[in-house]
Amino acid sequence: MTALVTAIEWVAWGRSSLVASLVFGLMATAIQLAASWKLKPVLARPFPEQLRGWALGVGLRLAGVILIAVAVTVDRHVFPPLAAAVAYLGVLIPLLFGEIYLIR
Repeated sequence: MTALVTAIEWVAWGRSSLVASLVFGLMATAIQLAASWKLKPVLARPFPEQLRGWALGVGLRLAGVILIAVAVTVDRHVFPPLAAAVAYLGVLIPLLFGEIYLIR
């Protein structure tokens, strides 16, 4: 997903979007893997434990959004806001749909 989103952004916005696309695409992948890794063991447990696993994933994903804001604020030329956001969401949202199969 990261490679696909990076290629699309490179064609659309040129070389200036490459760093942001790679960084936030890989970060979205890592966050989704960590969230799924923490959720999987609690799926067969009581609901309060499932809720804690789900909440941890939501917190990780929100931390990714905060990191986008920090990166854009620190260096807007390296991390263009639109490229960073599209990379993060363009990788994370399809992976979230894949998580549905984990829950079933």
